[in-house]
Amino acid sequence: MVRPICGSVSGLIARRLTATAVAGTLCILGFATAAAAQDPAQPTVPIEGTNSGSPQPPYIGAPAKPRPIHHRRFRVPRHPFMAPNGRSNLHNDAYQTDTYQGSGPLGIAPELTSTLFFRECASVAFDSRGRIVTICVGLDRPVLALLDPVTLETLAAMALPPRQAGGENPFTDFSGGGYFYLDDRDRAVIPTTTRHIEIIAVGDRPGFQRVADLDLTAAIGSTQKVISALPDFGGRIWFAGTEGTIGWIERDGTIHSRELGERISNSFAVGKGGGVFVVSDRALYRLEAHRGRPQVIWRRRYPNDGIQKSGQTSPGSGTTPTLIGRRYVAITDNRDPIRVIVYDRSRRVGRRLVCRQKIFGKGSGSTDQSLIAVKNSIIAENNFGYTGPAAVQGGRTTTPGLERVVLRRRPAQDRRHPGRNCSRKWHSAEVAPSVVAKLSLANGLIYTYTKPTGTGTSDPWYLTALDFRTGRTVFKRLTGFGLGFNNNYAPVTIGPDGAAYVGTLGGLVRVADR
Repeated sequence: MVRPICGSVSGLIARRLTATAVAGTLCILGFATAAAAQDPAQPTVPIEGTNSGSPQPPYIGAPAKPRPIHHRRFRVPRHPFMAPNGRSNLHNDAYQTDTYQGSGPLGIAPELTSTLFFRECASVAFDSRGRIVTICVGLDRPVLALLDPVTLETLAAMALPPRQAGGENPFTDFSGGGYFYLDDRDRAVIPTTTRHIEIIAVGDRPGFQRVADLDLTAAIGSTQKVISALPDFGGRIWFAGTEGTIGWIERDGTIHSRELGERISNSFAVGKGGGVFVVSDRALYRLEAHRGRPQVIWRRRYPNDGIQKSGQTSPGSGTTPTLIGRRYVAITDNRDPIRVIVYDRSRRVGRRLVCRQKIFGKGSGSTDQSLIAVKNSIIAENNFGYTGPAAVQGGRTTTPGLERVVLRRRPAQDRRHPGRNCSRKWHSAEVAPSVVAKLSLANGLIYTYTKPTGTGTSDPWYLTALDFRTGRTVFKRLTGFGLGFNNNYAPVTIGPDGAAYVGTLGGLVRVADR
């Protein structure tokens, strides 16, 4: 049994985290091997945590009344080489919108389930049978796992290549599986820590089979990591390296690549018209496959003061590019205060900049999460103050704020004042230290994961739902206390059955209406 290894997750570790996050987290992530933590023969064990402060309410607010968001003009096309939208990758679809067609929990007596894996199951996808396909990352190695979506029972597990030795902070290193995707044939396409892309089939009978191993070492060298992989609409598997290599793999295994010479810290987006949109620590790119080489169609340098702000994992835009409708692409810049920036993503256009809007406060704002985008609205989250697990222990938390930016429906071309086509609609004071928030179009709720200031050493974590139109907090469901329930950059994921999942440092949490 794994329970005696850590006992009370919160109480045992809180004291150690004040010195270093890594040392304290060894109990959760380092002592158990992949086999022991995710062995299908082992029973499901819930994540534990203790509250050493005052009592915290398990439920706040009231059930939501669905208010669907109609978005026919902005519907994201189904990618022919990926699992259906909402089931394929961390940001839900090839456009990276972080939106769902289906509903999440409405807050009707929501019930909690969790499973202790000693590793963080951040990126969650769903196969054609509705089973969870996830990669759970620990200090030693990532593990590919197939889970029952209701009980969270481990149905199958496969150890992936171990982490490579080096100076990377394990809590901000997303290579080696953080950005994997599930394709249209129930196969997980995984960038590994060894600079390969492995394609692993999910069997009807619970199990995994490695069907391809694509070696990228010749293209990206031995010092670079593969941060992400996604297919374009022609079936080429594109990849991005952390030091700026971008390229694709043909179906016959031929590799084409080029160097951008700028660090890449996030995933990228793929448009139906052939564009691949990559943000480096300096600029936003549109690339396309052309004559056997990635071609830069356009490049726009965004404002950047060069400072890695508190809450960021790199000194640049913390966002994966988000495509909006047929025409726009959105990121944040890295000024102070930071701004949402929207560009026209067309191949050729007179003026590229469409909108720029300040968000959060000067000296107290940053984001390291993808933007939510639907219709003419963009949702951004403040991560300022999240420097790692220690930042939210002992009753502490980060700077609050989620904001909705609205783009003018018919943007004007003002040559003297470009970018004056958007404004802030609302501000929420909820505190979401590092989660990738999601939006349900079926019910109009934004799902985030919040950590209020505790009393004493209390460290409560809540799944929180906001009203998309007003920013009002609708309901909050307590998931647990302490380090084991810290999501550490993992997203909220909405399942086909309407349940919400959050990967945490202890494993995976599920919240569903009764």
